[in-house]
Amino acid sequence: ADNIPDNRRASAFGILSGISSCAFVCGNLSTRFLSTSSTFQISASVAAISTVYMRVFLPESSIMDDGVSNRRKVKGEEASVSLLDECEDSRRNFRIFKTMPSFDDTLSLLRSSPTFSQAAIVAFFLSFGDVGVGSSLLYYLKACFHFNKDQFADLMVIGGIAGAISQMLFMPMLAPAIGEEKLLSIGLFFSCALVFLYSTAWSAWVPYAATMLSLLSVFASPCLRSIASKQVGPNEQGKAQGCIAGLCSFASVVSPLIFSPLTALFLSAGAPFHFPGFSIACAGLFLVIAFGQSMVIRAAPSISNGKASSNCNCEEP
Repeated sequence: ADNIPDNRRASAFGILSGISSCAFVCGNLSTRFLSTSSTFQISASVAAISTVYMRVFLPESSIMDDGVSNRRKVKGEEASVSLLDECEDSRRNFRIFKTMPSFDDTLSLLRSSPTFSQAAIVAFFLSFGDVGVGSSLLYYLKACFHFNKDQFADLMVIGGIAGAISQMLFMPMLAPAIGEEKLLSIGLFFSCALVFLYSTAWSAWVPYAATMLSLLSVFASPCLRSIASKQVGPNEQGKAQGCIAGLCSFASVVSPLIFSPLTALFLSAGAPFHFPGFSIACAGLFLVIAFGQSMVIRAAPSISNGKASSNCNCEEP
């Protein structure tokens, strides 16, 4: 994020997410031609190659002695002072690769900006609902419509293709036009619609049709990360994205513990009432909470595009 100007950051996150969606589609298609054992071996090999490539070819941000990214000016403006450290403190305390942000640093980061806090709440509930849907959907479709693994793969490929097209083509056009805050709300609204269509599917073709809503639902995550990135300085981008990722990971751990037993209950003969998609609908309620929270996010002034303190010789990425 510290390499991209603020007005292009949402587009950049969208393109990166679109590339990930393309990789997701290619991975699903490749499994059709690989044995089960070779699938895991090739996956591990590709992951190792990507790690080596990143280490060798991906340059680290140029850091000055005071711990601030030393990058060219954009539009003649200077970057803001760090939200967590004053420039004079960062000159003394910054040690690259030798310190890690503490839990107190994370709490300070969450309290540093109302917009960042709201984005973190949205990220948590979005991840909680998405993982809940993912942990329930395949069992639900198999129990209700007798889906097999090939049909599951078809759904994932359709969703991946729709997401890649939308993130790489539509998002770079829509984000500058309507703003990432509105685009976030649009993505969450269609995420809710997608989940509730899944939960009330009355025929086997409904999940296929509902998956096409991924064209719009995939806007949520890139917009969230773009909003969060604008609320911290250029040398805190890793902390900000790590904080969001950590909240999402925590939600990913807790969500299956709730929705997997709930799915098993409502797909069994001893369900309290007949609603096989009840667990998916409950997961959708968390997406509704995320959507409601996104509606109160307003376009705050960008911290990373603000003016620097007179005591800090910082340059905007």
